[in-house]
Amino acid sequence: MEPLSGPLPASHTRFGAIRARLEAFEPRPGWRAWLYEFLLFGFKQGWACLFGALLLALLLGTHLFYPQNAVLARYDFLTLSALTIQIAMLALRLETLEEAKVILAFHVTGTVMELFKTAHGSWEYPEASLLHIGAVPLFSGFMYAAVGSYIARVWRIFDFRFSHYPRAGFTWLLAVAIYVNFFAHHWLPDVRIALFAAIALLFARTRIWFRVWRQDRWMPLLLGWFLVALFIWFAENISTFSHAWIYPDQRSGWALVHPGKLGAWYLLMYISFVLVAAVHRPQQRADTGQAFPTAA
Repeated sequence: MEPLSGPLPASHTRFGAIRARLEAFEPRPGWRAWLYEFLLFGFKQGWACLFGALLLALLLGTHLFYPQNAVLARYDFLTLSALTIQIAMLALRLETLEEAKVILAFHVTGTVMELFKTAHGSWEYPEASLLHIGAVPLFSGFMYAAVGSYIARVWRIFDFRFSHYPRAGFTWLLAVAIYVNFFAHHWLPDVRIALFAAIALLFARTRIWFRVWRQDRWMPLLLGWFLVALFIWFAENISTFSHAWIYPDQRSGWALVHPGKLGAWYLLMYISFVLVAAVHRPQQRADTGQAFPTAA
């Protein structure tokens, strides 16, 4: 599979034509140009998380307005709605087929984790449904898919490049260790501290380069993952408030999700990034003089 990186032609997705027009705009130099780039950054980020934003709106909207005595259970409505959104995004060229494949991979790996975690009481789904596997309604996989959708889309939209990106084999080995620890810590010692240290060691020098408008910008990749994990934690609070799922300490009433969950989301963010990197092969920034890493 060829990597999807760099600007895409306007015909590739419907966003392409809009993006081309916005990037061709010429504001006055100085603070106006800075403001325009900031607004363009926000627009592109919003477009990248379109699937997740629609799903989050569905969770909150159905919690507030869905009829209690409806023939179709709320969780089943969410499953069918998420599937409809996915099909529509492909049909309307709002998403590429390669991105849809990534989303499917997230759906499968996320559902497997959900089955295990709900069986061990880590969290639960308090409402009934027909479309479920075990205690897990099928819409839950789309919540993991929303993370994959965001990473795949933002990678393409911002034309990601990297400096000092480690070899793919090392990144995959660490991702597998993190995924196994999500399950194994129920019986064995939790080694997430060691996993955090391994991530920091492996990516200490890695910068992610991205282009919002005319100039390349960068930030440490470790910081970028944290910012996304923080955003997911905010979304998780909205989701638990809307009873998409609840933690044991929320059975008697909603409470803020413990900030310690940020660590779990950071580790999941890492796994998500490595999965997407199998499609969008990480490319070293041209002026670093480094070779492209081998793709998994």
